[in-house]
Amino acid sequence: MSATTAPIEGDIETYLSAHQRKSLLRFITCGSVDDGKSTLIGRLLYETKALLEDQLSALEGDSRKFGTQGDDLDFALLVDGLSAEREQGITIDVAYRFFATERRKFIVADTPGHEQYTRNMVTGASTADLAVILIDARKGVLTQTRRHSYLVSLLGIRHVVLAVNKLDMVGWSREVFDAIEREYREFAAKLGISHIVGIPLSALRGDNITAPSANTPWYLGPNLLHYLENVKVDTTRETGPLRMPVQWVNRPNLDFRGFSGRILGGRLQPGDAVRVLPGGRQSTVTRIVTFDGDLAEAQAGQSVTVTLADEIDVSRGDVICAADDPAGLADQFEITLVWMADEPMLPGRPYLIKLGASTVGASFGQPKYVVDVNSLDHLAAKTLHLNDIGVCNLTLDHAVAFDPYGENRDMGSFIVIDRFTNRTVGGGMLHFALRRSQNIHWQAVDVDKQARARQNGHKPCVLWLTGLSGSGKSTIANIVERQLHALGARTYLLDGDNVRHGLSKDLGFTDADRVENIRRIGEVAKLMVDAGLIVITAFISPFRSERRLARSMVEAGEFIEIFVDTPLSVVEQRDPKGLYKKARRGELRNFTGVDSPYETPETPELHIETLKGTPESAAATIVEYLTGRGVVRNAG
Repeated sequence: MSATTAPIEGDIETYLSAHQRKSLLRFITCGSVDDGKSTLIGRLLYETKALLEDQLSALEGDSRKFGTQGDDLDFALLVDGLSAEREQGITIDVAYRFFATERRKFIVADTPGHEQYTRNMVTGASTADLAVILIDARKGVLTQTRRHSYLVSLLGIRHVVLAVNKLDMVGWSREVFDAIEREYREFAAKLGISHIVGIPLSALRGDNITAPSANTPWYLGPNLLHYLENVKVDTTRETGPLRMPVQWVNRPNLDFRGFSGRILGGRLQPGDAVRVLPGGRQSTVTRIVTFDGDLAEAQAGQSVTVTLADEIDVSRGDVICAADDPAGLADQFEITLVWMADEPMLPGRPYLIKLGASTVGASFGQPKYVVDVNSLDHLAAKTLHLNDIGVCNLTLDHAVAFDPYGENRDMGSFIVIDRFTNRTVGGGMLHFALRRSQNIHWQAVDVDKQARARQNGHKPCVLWLTGLSGSGKSTIANIVERQLHALGARTYLLDGDNVRHGLSKDLGFTDADRVENIRRIGEVAKLMVDAGLIVITAFISPFRSERRLARSMVEAGEFIEIFVDTPLSVVEQRDPKGLYKKARRGELRNFTGVDSPYETPETPELHIETLKGTPESAAATIVEYLTGRGVVRNAG
């Protein structure tokens, strides 16, 4: 029975059993825009008889609708499912398709070629075992070809098919094919891609797709489908140590407590000794439960529920590991980061990291370098912009279980989520844990914050005055400190200009520098609160995310945000330092309110409208708020 012939009724069970035993190959098609990726996948689906009659009829109708000449079929329409894709003739989203032959099952991802959709290409490549990189024979190796090849190598894909497409449009020239293959191999060698097979083809006409083409008698290699059916891909997930992140604690009744998840590496049997990270407790597997019954063994790729012999604490996000070969545990790493958002990555800004089933707070250090995808040179940078690929340090709120990406792609990869929009803004790979993450520990002290607060006679807190330059923050803060001092409170005033003379004198006024400035101030304020002081800060602090970061550094109720609200027209008229005039003339870049945004507080504890009173009355309102909350006691 051939792969394209439906089984007769009596053979269905035999057919399905044989189908389940076939190996699965996940691969992607990538390259520059209009290189023919969607057409190639459509042709594969057509040639392997993976289309139903109604799909074929719809394809014929759509081909006529969207302008295909004669009786030719536009195979790209099988994959380009979005209306915008069909209208523009491009791929925007990642399209996944399944097909099978007698030898193998396939899941193929058609990824976008446009640079602005590089994030989607990374998504498609993250689970692939092989990449088919298409090159238009008329255009040769392009920047996006190099970008996608770099990402392929970065994501650990070891096998590449170099598909030189549209060779019919250059007269089936062997010289053109050889020149493109030679140039590509030279570039790929720098990336460490060693398993490359070059195939000349025409996706539209089917040459060298499923059978040798008479148009390329000089080519003696395999056709594309033959190679995909026979290539041997990496099996380290099956042979490596056990890794199973817990996605769900399964407790249907009081008699059953299991831990559900997908095995990312290794094998598992009842009786195996396991260690659960990050806690480190050990136990023994008693059962491996599935919907179809218990298993005698489970392996990488299977989703199962595991029961343990001991009642140990296991939560979502924990990782069940082999007891004698556990994953690493750390909270600081060197990483490669691929930035996928229009807004730049700002060092020090708080983000969320999703690593396996764990979601944890994180921040990035300043990039060590950004990679030029054409030359592979390492370029200096202070931040990452859309589609940038850079190396930097990553700091997490707490330690997580991990393996380096080179050892386990699932345990060493993560996505970056904006804390406030919940959008995915980046993805990355863990290189290794920084030694300081395991060498630095909190030192216990005998005199704590509560003891200092009792001695001071008041509660510690941060008064965070924020507003435009010239709004009156420093003036009000100075009066507040004077009044609190008169009440016997122990205070310290951190003023924006004063801090720039010392702690932050190395910083400018770019968005990245502003974020780092506020991060430093937040850390200093945190230490002063721990000392039992009332800390008064007067900073523009234009971004809500950094003000939230400063709030998160202290305990609930210890951060009091005070919005000193003065209209832009008024502060421009005041302009005590002449800064607004310079900014309007273009002499001062990244000035808040002119060419850099100010994000007004959404729910500040106090909203001071300066046009409705004097600095003295504003300060009195703040002190009255503090006495009302019992932070300080009124002298009267």
